[in-house]
Formats: sequence, structure tokens, C-alpha cells
Amino acid sequence: MDKKDIMYIVGGLCIILIIALVIKPAMTGQPINTGIPVATTTPIPIVTIALNASGITPVITPVTPITIAPTPTPVPTWDSTVKGITFVDPSTYGVSFNQSLPQGTRIDNLPLNTSMTSYAKIDGKYSGTTQTINIPFPYWQLVYTIAPTPALKPAKAPVVTIKGEGISSSGVSGSYSSATAQFSIQVMDASDPNRIVRTITPPGGINLDLWLGTKKTVSNPQTLTSGNQKATVDSDTKYVDPRPWTEKFYEGQRGYYFIIKTQSIDSYSLDIKVPTQYIGKF
Repeated sequence: MDKKDIMYIVGGLCIILIIALVIKPAMTGQPINTGIPVATTTPIPIVTIALNASGITPVITPVTPITIAPTPTPVPTWDSTVKGITFVDPSTYGVSFNQSLPQGTRIDNLPLNTSMTSYAKIDGKYSGTTQTINIPFPYWQLVYTIAPTPALKPAKAPVVTIKGEGISSSGVSGSYSSATAQFSIQVMDASDPNRIVRTITPPGGINLDLWLGTKKTVSNPQTLTSGNQKATVDSDTKYVDPRPWTEKFYEGQRGYYFIIKTQSIDSYSLDIKVPTQYIGKF
């Protein structure tokens, strides 16, 4: 047997092995049996056969591996049952109750300064609109007071009787009208004229007699024990002057102007105050 015959035999054996190990499994859809254990998650490459003049050539096409996402661990839910917490040995966390707690010094041992300082004032009598006042502080107060016009007493004049004109009579008559005292302040945002920050009026109304502590006689009818007759018992009541009033503004660092409306007011005073501790910080 010459060398040429041996080459033919070896080539035939190679073709038989290729058909048995590569072509047949590829045609049946089974993995190539190479005798090497392969993990089940490893993708199987696709093998195709190319015919050309030199013979049969297997072509292996790689397949992109598919990553399987792991199954997420279920999040535990609360069953609305109140859980009890027990005590454990302090040494579990490296805690020893034999050690004394360190002594510290309070940093804020100084008393807090709550005083207020006047920043701007407005005094007047009539209605008007003020100029813009810039308040650079984040908090400020408007302290205001008024002095209403005292009530007028009714004017009296004698009644003159003229013959031939009605029934004769004698005495005095008269009347008076006094406008009700009114006072209001509109705090306006200078950067937005359509925004009314606040409208302020004296709480409880305006009553000079009550503010000055004038004793007022109040009639309280009571039933007598002797019968159904009613008698009048007078009692005196004294009131407290609520002036001045204070309005607190938890905003600032902008400009404001004030629209003041008055009626039957002798004078008014507005005092804009800021915390003393803010001075020099803003």
C-alpha cells in the first residue's frame, strides 16, 4: 500500500467523523457530542455546511448567550401586629453600664434675646398711602394704636310756640349724628401691587369709652319676690384698654407699602419692629 492510498483512507475517516459528530446532530437539532461536559445554560452554536471545490467545510455561527434574571426575593410585609421588643445582654452591642456617662456643657447656656427694636414709624391722622419701606429681615412686627374722636353730645334748643300753629308745648329738643370711627391698614407687597399681604382692623371694633375704662351703667331687670313687678338694678362694668395691637409677619426681605383708611380718628401711630438679634445679620 503506497502513501497515496493511506491519505485516501485518512480523508475518508475524517469525513465519516464530521458527518457523525457535526452534520447529523445539526440536522436533528441535538447538541454536538464532543465528549466534553457542557453546562446546560451555555448556548449551542449553530453549525452550517458550506460546499465548495475543496470539499465540505463546516461553518460555526456563535450565538449570543441569554442571561436569565434571578428570581427577586419577596419583600416581607407587615401584618399590622404590634411587635414586642425585648431586652438583650448589653455586651451584644459592646455596651457596658459600668462606665460613667461623659459630662458635657450646654452650648446654648446664654439666655435668648427676645427684645424688639423699632425699625420704622408712621404717624398721621388722615387716610393715605405710604412710600415703600424695605424690610430686609425674615420676621417683623407691626405695632399700631389709634386715638378715636370723642363722642359728641347732642345739641339742645328751646321749643318756641307760635299762636295758631299747632298745639302749645314747652321743653327742649335736639339731635346729633356722629360718624362711626373706622380704621384699617392694608399691607401691600411692593414687588406685586396686586397682592394684599394682610388687611388689619382693630379686633373688637373701636370704642373709646370702653378703652378708657369708663364705667357704664347697665340695667338688669329682676323679678321681685313679692309679686310680678320688676325692678331695675344697676351694675358698673370696667373694661381694659387693648391698645396697642401687634401684628406678626413671618415673611420679609422685600419692600412693602401701607394703605391707611381712617374715619373719625384723631391720630394713629404705626411702629415697625424687628428682633434685636437680627440687627447686623441681614
